[in-house]
Amino acid sequence: MWIDCHCHTRYSNDNYLEPLDLVRRALAIGLDGVVITEHHSVVASEPVERIGREEGLMVLRGVEISTDQGHLLAFGIEDDAWNVWGRNNYIPLGPVIERINGLGGICVPAHPFREIGLASLLEGLLDLQDIVAVETHNGGNLEADNVLAITAAGHMGLPGLGGSDCHKVEAVGRCATEFTQPVTDMASFVAAVRAGACRGAYFPGFALT
Repeated sequence: MWIDCHCHTRYSNDNYLEPLDLVRRALAIGLDGVVITEHHSVVASEPVERIGREEGLMVLRGVEISTDQGHLLAFGIEDDAWNVWGRNNYIPLGPVIERINGLGGICVPAHPFREIGLASLLEGLLDLQDIVAVETHNGGNLEADNVLAITAAGHMGLPGLGGSDCHKVEAVGRCATEFTQPVTDMASFVAAVRAGACRGAYFPGFALT
């Protein structure tokens, strides 16, 4: 099954993508589900989950966190209690990973080789501890950035995730994750990633549109 594991809507407050448009686009191109990773907040994506139920698409919810060493995707946490820093950027990477893991969640560096100024992870990824996967395929990346992430994940012995990082409807599904064991909710999503039953890729259905 195919899930776009990195999606944004207008609830990220940096774009105008309507959740209904995202959900219908995902269904149209043949995705089995999406994970909404609004910036800074798990709670913000609750309305998108409801729309997914109404439209017949599995919508799971995570969060994208802006740390002092790049962006981090976190899955398997229920609310915004993870944020004990009270801010929405330059949160210290090591402590936030420790916090997410302590709450039973998992952490995946997002687009680790994309340069975003001083707060870029880049080769620091290779020394990172307590992560379960690497976002190897990001739809907003240069292909060269994805190649570096694929190579790093292989070196670290970690599975890859794929996500479009969509902020507009036509980007939905450019990259996605193929799961080789069933995912029906966030608990089974986390279990599959922990088991390495996933791989990031350029979603075949996207090329057919």
